[in-house]
Amino acid sequence: MLATITLATQEGWFGTWLGSTVGMVAADALAIALGAIVGRQLPEKVVKYGAAALFAIFGLVLIAGGAGLF
Repeated sequence: MLATITLATQEGWFGTWLGSTVGMVAADALAIALGAIVGRQLPEKVVKYGAAALFAIFGLVLIAGGAGLF
């Protein structure tokens, strides 16, 4: 959001608004489509545990990066 505000102050609000809106709609559509496909192929329990594991892994990577470990 801050990057969008900064871009809008430098490049104009309309193009920034239009680009960010189209980008969010495209990202949401991709997430919905992939979620529907994965939801049909895998049991709900696998999706739930897989999402929890990925969330934990990304969190640990971000914490390690913030601590300067890499």
